[in-house]
Amino acid sequence: MKKISAFFLLLTMVFFVSCSGTKTITNKKTKTPFVWEAASVYFLMTDRFNNGDPSNDLNFDRNKKTGKLRGFEGGDIIGISKKIDEGYFDKLGINAIWFTPIVEQIHDAVDEGTGLSYAFHGYWARDWTALDPNFGTKEDLAALVKKAHAHGIRIILDGVINHTGPVTAADTVWPSDWVRTGPQCDYKSFETTTACTLVKNLPDIKTESAQEVSLPPFLIKKWKKEGRYEKEVASLDAFFERTGYARTPKNYIIKWLTDYITEYGIDGYRADTVKHTEASVWADFKTQCDYAFANWKKNNPSQVFDNNPFYTIAEVYNYSISAGKYFDFGDKKVNYYDNGFNNMINFEFKWDAKKDYEFIFSKYSKILNEELKGSSVLNYLSSHDDGGPFDAARTKNKETATKLLLSPGLAQVFYGDESARSLIVEGTEGDATLRSFMNWEDIQSNPSTQKALLHWQKLGQFRRDHPSIGAGIHKEITAQPYTFSRTFSKGSFADQVVIGLDLPIGKKELSVGTIFAEGTKLKDAYSGKETTVSNEKISIETDFDIVLLEYSQKER
Repeated sequence: MKKISAFFLLLTMVFFVSCSGTKTITNKKTKTPFVWEAASVYFLMTDRFNNGDPSNDLNFDRNKKTGKLRGFEGGDIIGISKKIDEGYFDKLGINAIWFTPIVEQIHDAVDEGTGLSYAFHGYWARDWTALDPNFGTKEDLAALVKKAHAHGIRIILDGVINHTGPVTAADTVWPSDWVRTGPQCDYKSFETTTACTLVKNLPDIKTESAQEVSLPPFLIKKWKKEGRYEKEVASLDAFFERTGYARTPKNYIIKWLTDYITEYGIDGYRADTVKHTEASVWADFKTQCDYAFANWKKNNPSQVFDNNPFYTIAEVYNYSISAGKYFDFGDKKVNYYDNGFNNMINFEFKWDAKKDYEFIFSKYSKILNEELKGSSVLNYLSSHDDGGPFDAARTKNKETATKLLLSPGLAQVFYGDESARSLIVEGTEGDATLRSFMNWEDIQSNPSTQKALLHWQKLGQFRRDHPSIGAGIHKEITAQPYTFSRTFSKGSFADQVVIGLDLPIGKKELSVGTIFAEGTKLKDAYSGKETTVSNEKISIETDFDIVLLEYSQKER
């Protein structure tokens, strides 16, 4: 398969020669760079996406009857790999995949008031150094990363440092110098958000502790039984000797998580429950992520994509782009961008999406190109734990795609957004309703699903091929009909597009402003039809209400 970096776009050298904005454009072939600030990230729950290996569906006697959608459903790493092989993500224009944690989970189930639950979601770690057999093996992970990279797709793992898994009859509590078991957070201040447990029976790692600790006895016993105790201890000794870090709880976990970079060359981490630890935890984490990534590149020169750095995304629950670089705890403001993060998940986007296109696009372009320049946000409209998605009933699938995929910033496609997977499942409790198995059957046989998917694919591929959409500067050209441009440059690379939305079906005339020179041949990537610029306008006849204008192949 071709890597994304092998797709060819036009290189334009843009010169502003007068206050009127007139431009001289020189055409030249160049490769499209991967730009993190323009990435399309597919977020999936490992256990709920695709079952590639049914033989690993049951482990650790996890056979108790659970609440609806509260047990393991069979999805695994091999299942993700198979969809990479099939080109599913390529057709969607995806260039980064983030999936829920795959480290070994607690073995037993617990009831948090929503029915008996196993750790199918991956956020209840038992052993950070091992993969949970329900998800697959380390060989499976290595194969997945290589397959993804062969398709030009980056891999983002999900990292948890804040807490362990719940305590059960089979899963003993970690030592008291590692964790606290109370009080529960009340979120009224910084301290009562960090030095506390998120919920009952979810031991909180003492990430603020400067006290050196020994390995938990249960982990020593486990590693000895598995025949890897000496190897793990030697690796820990080497890490602490190299870094000079104290053997505190958070530093052990930082070491264990960054090992996945050193061993497999993953490209990024999404960090879970970031606001529930001190910001310095993540600064140290990023330092070691960068070291591990550089080390992997050094040891695997033939597998290196480019010079992009290791990428980190923070889940600071309820952070909004309007807050800029700071999250406000009430009694304290914290800048997580200055403490190890390239990106923050934007919880505001689902509210902004209720407004018109120009409001969203101009707002996001302004903030990202001014206050947050050099950083970005990850926009989403549904997720695994947000009970108020933009389109819970799945009646606005086309609008969801258009607003999400054409907005400045990174776009998070939650598995099933593109196929209108139901977010309302009868008989479920709490967030289980958001976590049904991927609706592959609908994609195979339902014409309305296939039509919806095609819209996501067209927009997704256009977004992937044009970094200007996610990382560029937005400018409205005309309000009626609604047309706008996006322009982006980085080094010697430049990219520009013009897009029209809510257009009449059939023949339409659009202004392209001064983005494209007189006589330039353009292609509408949505319909596949071509047109030519005349007097700063184009005329085109299509069966769609959207036009995605780019240089035609003849101009490249």
